[in-house]
Amino acid sequence: MMQNVHLAPETDDDDLYSGYNDYNPIYDTEELENDTGFQQAVRTSHGRRPPITAKIPSTAVTRPIATGYGSKTSLTSSMGRPMTGAIQDGVTRPMTAVRAAGFTKASLRGSAFDPLGQSRGPAPPLETKNEDSPEEKIRQLEKKVNELVEESCIANSCGDLKLALEKAKDAGRKERVLVRQREQVTTPENINLDLTYSVLFNLASQYSANEMYAEALNTYQVIVKNKMFSNAGRLKVNMGNIYLKQRNYSKAIKFYRMALDQIPSVHKEMRIKIMQNIGVTFIKTGQYSDAINSFEHIMSMAPNLKAGFNLILSYFAIGDREKMKKAFQKLIAVPLEIDEDDKYISPSDDPHTNLVIEAIKNDHLRQMERERKAMAEKYIMTAAKLIAPVIETSFAVGYDWCVEVVKASQYVELANDLEINKAITYLRQKDFNQAVDTLKMFEKKDSRVKSAAATNLSFLYYLENDFAQASSYADLAVNSDRYNPSALTNKGNTVFANGDYEKAAEFYKEALRNDSSCTEALYNIGLTYKKLNRLDEALDCFLKLHAILRNSAQVLYQIANVYELMEDPNQAIEWLMQLISVVPTDSKALSKLGELYDSEGDKSQAFQYYYESYRCFPSNIEVIEWLGAYYIDTQFCEKAIQYFERASLIQPTQVKWQLMVASCFRRSGNYQKALDTYKDIHRKFPENVECLRFLVRLCTDIGLKEVQEYATKLKRLEKMKEIREQRIKSGRDGSGGSRGKREGSAGSDSGQNSSASSKGERLSAKLRALPGTNEPYESSSNKEIDASYVDPLGPQIERPKTAAKKRIDEDDFADEELGDDLLPE
Repeated sequence: MMQNVHLAPETDDDDLYSGYNDYNPIYDTEELENDTGFQQAVRTSHGRRPPITAKIPSTAVTRPIATGYGSKTSLTSSMGRPMTGAIQDGVTRPMTAVRAAGFTKASLRGSAFDPLGQSRGPAPPLETKNEDSPEEKIRQLEKKVNELVEESCIANSCGDLKLALEKAKDAGRKERVLVRQREQVTTPENINLDLTYSVLFNLASQYSANEMYAEALNTYQVIVKNKMFSNAGRLKVNMGNIYLKQRNYSKAIKFYRMALDQIPSVHKEMRIKIMQNIGVTFIKTGQYSDAINSFEHIMSMAPNLKAGFNLILSYFAIGDREKMKKAFQKLIAVPLEIDEDDKYISPSDDPHTNLVIEAIKNDHLRQMERERKAMAEKYIMTAAKLIAPVIETSFAVGYDWCVEVVKASQYVELANDLEINKAITYLRQKDFNQAVDTLKMFEKKDSRVKSAAATNLSFLYYLENDFAQASSYADLAVNSDRYNPSALTNKGNTVFANGDYEKAAEFYKEALRNDSSCTEALYNIGLTYKKLNRLDEALDCFLKLHAILRNSAQVLYQIANVYELMEDPNQAIEWLMQLISVVPTDSKALSKLGELYDSEGDKSQAFQYYYESYRCFPSNIEVIEWLGAYYIDTQFCEKAIQYFERASLIQPTQVKWQLMVASCFRRSGNYQKALDTYKDIHRKFPENVECLRFLVRLCTDIGLKEVQEYATKLKRLEKMKEIREQRIKSGRDGSGGSRGKREGSAGSDSGQNSSASSKGERLSAKLRALPGTNEPYESSSNKEIDASYVDPLGPQIERPKTAAKKRIDEDDFADEELGDDLLPE
């Protein structure tokens, strides 16, 4: 049992209480009296306090200080130290602080320790404003006026001009009340002139925006005549702008010049703009020499694109060829002040640099640079097209000069656009061969220009119905630029013309994927779906197109036509009503409405639209026939006569119209007129059996002697008709037997001759039986497909423009094409 008990060894190696007698000599208070440094510090900084008065008992008593070692040593207090500044042992005691944090006399009197002063309670409330004081009322009214001016400006920027004017008027009324109140309280020198100026200026601007020019001018006059407003003279520019809108050009120039005189020369940009306004006003008045002086001064001081273009216009107006050339060179030399495109290409693979370039590639500054460049290209292209035909002996030479000048400038890429525009000018002059030759020159150029030229060539050949060449150049355009929507549209057109509608739809879809705003491709894919009888998809395409082209007559017609094919006449009528609101004089649209109402059984509405169609285009045979039949059904045969007479004038070889005229005379009881009409028909068409029958009947009823003559002719014609039918029948039988008896006999020869003659008679009979062979108003082939071309006028040469606009089916809609434009303006 004792074997598990272990006794601690009796050694001093591990003393549990060792170290407690060790202490730091710094805390040895017994040696402080002998420490000279400590004693000197006590005498100089702490041992000299001012004497304690008898009223306040001293707290500086001798205290025992307990140490950590259990010893207690009494330290002498500083109760009897000399006063501050006293001299002791030849040393002057310095001034020292005797008040500690939170130690006050009140604390000596028994107060609690409160260094933050929390015992004083909460702070007193702020003094309330007296809202009835005049100064406060003026301040609030001034704030309200400023708010009204801001609201007026915001309403103007949002397009609500009436609300902006109301706010401006309200601000003006409140500002006048404010001025009167301020005059009563303070001196007139304290009136806020800036507020008055802003209120009047905003009111004048809103008057001008609402085209209330007289009120605007009066308000501007109030500002300009007030000498207390500094720099108010420059508002005469706004007054000049108003006079320019009123076409009072002399006063506009007068106010522009007055404003120019009052603007110091340091404001160079403002003076240039005013001089440009003066030049434009001179152009409107026809004073081109004065306008040239203004624009020449601007181009010498601070050249810009607008001034350069207007200078070219002025020289063009006076016909100075050499000056036009110099002005064109000045226009091209105007600096654009934009960064090169190389700036937006990353020179290295640094990810930080790439992120920065990606961020600035399409920011607002970059968009502004693109807009400025596009505007410069527009001015240069327009100026070149304007002066090219007049600066040289021929427009081709003039274009060549412009191309050479452009090539030597910073607008090198515009030279190709000018060449394409030269080809379009050839087209305007109907010189197709020269246009084709000019466009073929681009086949060896870079891909973008080659694609544009090939697109135009494809368009030209498509118009000439040369679909093979059109398809070839469409392929070239697509191969040069696969993302050219115009090229893909033209390729789809050539495939459509060959009847491969599914493949055509694929090309149109690809064109839409490349450019969702390509309206030509969207229209044509709708036509393709209609051909494929996919009416729901066709309707979706045309409805999307209607959302883009709200007032397109072609799109409205196609939507109505699809609804008609879907057997929804109510919707078709509704869309046709929208169509005639866009083209109220289109006869085909009106007749289609009449046809739909007629199919619905509404004869009165049908008559109204058929009559409107006839009034707009009185040569439509179908409309004339319906109107004549309508009057016959309603027992107004006399009114039907004029329509059938017009039909006989349009189709003089058709006997049925003249027979209808005679029938109307007979039904209305005018037998003599009917008889004369039938006789006239018989003279023109002596073999017409129906005319002879009516003649026999009329002569019998009237009792004329000619009845026997007409009866004899009628019998002869009927007998001839019977003999002809028998010969035709026997000829058919004989031809079958003669084919079996061809041994060279005379009988067989005669059978062959009889067969040949009977065949000739059958052919002539068929020709005579064909109705409308000699009709002069046969419908032409339907051309529904849209072709597209490339307009080189803008910065994007490939952007499709409608060249041959979408044409409505001639049999269904328009006799007259709705403004087809082959070439861009």
